[in-house]
Amino acid sequence: MELLNKYNLVINEIETKESVNRIVKESGKYNDVETLKFLFSIIDLTSLNVSDTRSEIADMTEKVNWFTKTFPNLPNVAAICVYPALVPVVKKTLTTDEVEIASVAAGFPASQTYFDIKTLECKRAVIEGATEVDTVISVGEFFEKNYDYVFREIAAQKSSIDGAYLKLIIESGAMRNMKEIRVASLLAMEAGADFIKTSTGKITPAATPEAAYIMCNCIKEFYKLTGKKIGFKPAGGISTPDDAIVYYAIVKEILGADWLNKKLFRIGASRLANNLLTEISKISTDNDKPILYF
Repeated sequence: MELLNKYNLVINEIETKESVNRIVKESGKYNDVETLKFLFSIIDLTSLNVSDTRSEIADMTEKVNWFTKTFPNLPNVAAICVYPALVPVVKKTLTTDEVEIASVAAGFPASQTYFDIKTLECKRAVIEGATEVDTVISVGEFFEKNYDYVFREIAAQKSSIDGAYLKLIIESGAMRNMKEIRVASLLAMEAGADFIKTSTGKITPAATPEAAYIMCNCIKEFYKLTGKKIGFKPAGGISTPDDAIVYYAIVKEILGADWLNKKLFRIGASRLANNLLTEISKISTDNDKPILYF
């Protein structure tokens, strides 16, 4: 694809692994209360279970509504992320303006459905109240190197959502090598994605520091070429404060302070929220009892 000709697609895997190991090893220096609070504030609080019910999602949303009163010294989460059919429940229940409504769409998680159905599902999610849409790259088409098709599909999804954020999942764990992670990331950004995201969380491995390192370097390069800042979202398997701090360190050291805000950095998680609350409480008050709020 001609759009990719301006990029050097070769990756030095040894150098990448060495850099990632260094960042991971040194990431503990960021383990402080303010960083933990920040990490909580960029969580996309996610429930994507086959058994999700309207009442369960309404209950989760009500907890988000009451969070500021329950924990007045902490910021709220960045977004609530659910399946498309449950977006109306969040829209009806959510009363705080500071939290976005995110919907997975476009045949999530496999992306194995029709082009027009994917676009329609994205559009419908926004009509129902989503302000952000998380979709998945067509991995099979990507593996066939049908890059023009993948580009057109992503561009159509972005065009269909009327200014909402498009967070494009490259499913990094399915990629067969580091080069494919790089190509998928660049292709997604060139096609109009507002965020690139590691994983659906439905396959193993999900998010990895290596994928994050490659993707953040792609974002940095894209910004230098275009002047456009693209967001980054690791998701899948990030459940402990130490896990989250690793991704914070990668973003901070590669992209810098300009990306340390919820408009450009999110973490998709479900269990992480409670674990961060417990750790913040432990550091602040010497209370090691788990906080099971969400």
